[in-house]
Amino acid sequence: MATVLPPPSKRQRTDAAERAKNQQDLDEIPSDAGTLKIQFFDETTGLPIGGPVLVPVANASPKNLELLVNELQEHDPSEHIPYRFTLPVKNKASEPVTTAFPTNVYKTLISTSLINLEEIQHISAAPQAVFKVQAVSRCASTIPGHGEAILATQFSPRSSSKMVSGSGDNTARIWDCDTGTPLHTLKGHTSWVLAVSWSPDDSRIATGSMDNTVRIWDPKTGKQLGNIMKGHTKWVTSLAWEPYHAQKPGEPRLASASKDATVRIWSTNQQKIEIVLSGHKGSVSCVKWGGNGLIYTGSHDKTVKVWNAKDGTLAHSLNAHAHWVNHLALSTDFVIRTAFHDHTGKIPATDEEKAAKAKERFLQAATIQGEVVERLVSASDDFTMYLWDPAKGTKPVKRMLGHQKQVNHVTFSPDGLLIASSGFDNHTKIWNARDGNFINTLRGHVAPVYQCAFSPDSRLLVTGSKDTTLKVWDMRTHKLSVDLPGHKDEVYAVDWSPDGQKVGSGGKDKAVRVWRH
Repeated sequence: MATVLPPPSKRQRTDAAERAKNQQDLDEIPSDAGTLKIQFFDETTGLPIGGPVLVPVANASPKNLELLVNELQEHDPSEHIPYRFTLPVKNKASEPVTTAFPTNVYKTLISTSLINLEEIQHISAAPQAVFKVQAVSRCASTIPGHGEAILATQFSPRSSSKMVSGSGDNTARIWDCDTGTPLHTLKGHTSWVLAVSWSPDDSRIATGSMDNTVRIWDPKTGKQLGNIMKGHTKWVTSLAWEPYHAQKPGEPRLASASKDATVRIWSTNQQKIEIVLSGHKGSVSCVKWGGNGLIYTGSHDKTVKVWNAKDGTLAHSLNAHAHWVNHLALSTDFVIRTAFHDHTGKIPATDEEKAAKAKERFLQAATIQGEVVERLVSASDDFTMYLWDPAKGTKPVKRMLGHQKQVNHVTFSPDGLLIASSGFDNHTKIWNARDGNFINTLRGHVAPVYQCAFSPDSRLLVTGSKDTTLKVWDMRTHKLSVDLPGHKDEVYAVDWSPDGQKVGSGGKDKAVRVWRH
């Protein structure tokens, strides 16, 4: 009897389909498709890279453009830098839209008459991070311990081995993510812990609760530091530490936002209120502390307010939303959160060197075309988002439309080039952070998306949803990279560790899950 070959495995079938698709793509480009006239621009500085170049359409793949840009900049082959390319095209309404450079430029842009071969195409080249994060693909540990739903999670800014979670069981817990075991239970709150925040120097954790108080903890021992911080008359909804480079040495301050319509700034050493920011007429849903001496607050009174951190005076009120402001994000969030910690893991020896490194990282992240710019994006129940440049005044840079329901969560990529927004319409949308133009929609979840987090190299995005799954998306192709089922109920909180090694998530099933590649 002749040997019968086994049927192809799923991987062999997908590989064959991919090969066939690539070959088809190549066949679809006619040999006389012409040439593209391209002028490259550096997305971070806005300066042109070399002069205009002619590239045959058949060879204009992102990989070839990457080689070309490295050649134009005379990089040594060993110092090859990966780039992400975007270009402006006109949509059906003849409005310019920023789009990612496609693999088959003929099929997507030329045959559909979106670009004209006669004109010079201005293509932005954004250098990608030097280190590369691998997509998380498996659940390394499921750690039970909390008695109720997990409402907030955050990794230590220093490494992926420690994470804190806040829960509806009135406690916060610190976990050892390398061994998958609980380290400390932070007990003291008398109601749900709604917000957790690790200080940028890794030395303290702040928790905010529905019992109207804020507490500070020592992550090494799990003990409470000093007194309970009382002052708010309603729930504490959001916390933000003063950026490390802006602190008085050894005197970190903390801002807490509350349902009582105020934001309080605390001296965490004395646990005393220094300044009360009052001006909102509704619950304050989110507070962010910028690196330029400004504090940003979003509220259910439909406004975003900008305050001077020094004396608590109101600098601007940003009025554009027609409903509650749910969430805010700053283009510098990542470097403010991680201060002097970077992917090398080297920590400066003295406090002065730490502050200098934190400031250098902040300026590097915030400098666009020679000026220090801290952009803000606000997400609202009115289905829209606004991109702001608060230092330049109260007019929004862009009104960002596209979500069909409330926008729940918004975040900037660590390189400051992309914005991701997650909403109750089951979608996450990707936008250009420079001009607020829409780039793509990530479709895959079948229920509202509660939170999203970028990998530290900005190449990947993880989303957590009511549909019990996490999904990892590739930011080059905007396609699903990995599907992560495992939670038994809604996923409320998700965070990607600043070193890129792990993703932590928690939700209604009361278990913390740690994912790794």
